[in-house]
Amino acid sequence: MKKKVTALVLSLALALGLTACGGGSDGKIIKVGATPAPHAAILEVVQDILAEDGYTLEIVEYDDYVTPNTSLEDGSLDANYFQHITYMNEFNTEHGTHLVSAAGIHYEPFGLYAGKCASLEELADGAQIAVPNDGTNEARALLLLEQEGLIKLKEGVGLSATKSDVAENPHNYDIVELEARLLPTTLKDVDMAVINGNYAIDAGLKVSDAIAVEAAGGAAAEAYVNVLAVKEGTESSEGIQALVKALQSDEVRAFIEETYDGAVVALF
Repeated sequence: MKKKVTALVLSLALALGLTACGGGSDGKIIKVGATPAPHAAILEVVQDILAEDGYTLEIVEYDDYVTPNTSLEDGSLDANYFQHITYMNEFNTEHGTHLVSAAGIHYEPFGLYAGKCASLEELADGAQIAVPNDGTNEARALLLLEQEGLIKLKEGVGLSATKSDVAENPHNYDIVELEARLLPTTLKDVDMAVINGNYAIDAGLKVSDAIAVEAAGGAAAEAYVNVLAVKEGTESSEGIQALVKALQSDEVRAFIEETYDGAVVALF
């Protein structure tokens, strides 16, 4: 009986060690939250790379921008890969979280996509243009509309711009604020929509077909680089560093270039 109890205790101990997160006893399982496209797809490439080093990458998919961050903060995840650096920093400020970037991975240009109207010239006065309703993504969308001469924003608002910061709207365009993930499915109901790169990819939209794409200058790439986010203090752990190395590998770069046709741009 004593031997059976001892064996049971050892089995439980081993199980706990093997299922621990990246900071566990062996650190062999890494649990990462991601939105489906392109992040989860890229992580699937990383799974095979990490497996060669003895790591198991567990991918947990989300369809929102909040839960993967709160799950990372509470320790349910070891890392997440779905957001750009500006969104992460603002999330920390608004929610009191302690998330940091372990590495910058890629950039997704925002696109203005045709709905009922096929071109900017077809836009009538009062036309509906949908934009994301979350923080910096709304500002980014508005900046793209300004880039195309559709509106003018108040001087200096930059990445803090909201609908209320539209200073000039000569054609009285109706700017419709919607949850980012709903924009592709709403596209047929509005005249145009500015859609986040990951949701555009997931919906089968090609950046090459967009009516307009934000200028891919250095400032945009820097402000909107998609990062591998971790909780502060874990960024140097062995498991996270192995994950960073795999994400910034030649295999991942080749996958991005061959798969996304400019909708995703590697920044490593």
